Amino acid sequence: MVYVILVLLAVWLVLAILGTIIEGLLWLALIGAVLFVATAVWGWFQNRQRT
Repeated sequence: MVYVILVLLAVWLVLAILGTIIEGLLWLALIGAVLFVATAVWGWFQNRQRT
């Protein structure tokens, strides 16, 4: 489960970086940032419930 969360975080981070590098794709950076934060929060809650 932790592996899946880490992979998703990496994908969202890449999308956010690509969106900021390519100026026309600012929407991609916003989506990547939102998904990164959502996945991090979801993983944090999953980890808290397990312990």
